[in-house]
Amino acid sequence: MNRFTKEMVDDYAAKLLFELTPEENKMVLDEFEIIDRSCDAVNTIPGISGVEPMTHCLDDFVVELREDIAEPSVDIEDLLRNADETNGREIELPKVVD
Repeated sequence: MNRFTKEMVDDYAAKLLFELTPEENKMVLDEFEIIDRSCDAVNTIPGISGVEPMTHCLDDFVVELREDIAEPSVDIEDLLRNADETNGREIELPKVVD
């Protein structure tokens, strides 16, 4: 099995337009080693290669979509009256991230 190398991680980072410090590269390699060991452990399960992958975590998953019926909604002006600060049809909020 091909394992990730320092050079591979640096190459992928460069393709994503960022650089990693040597410490960050080692952290990524350590994480990939954990993932590789986990995959190796799963591959040791007898008969695992014959199991069909699931598309959902529940065996009886059924999607039932409701009919799309347009219903009247509250007037936007009525809704905006509840907001402290507005800009046109948008609500202004305080900045929470620098």
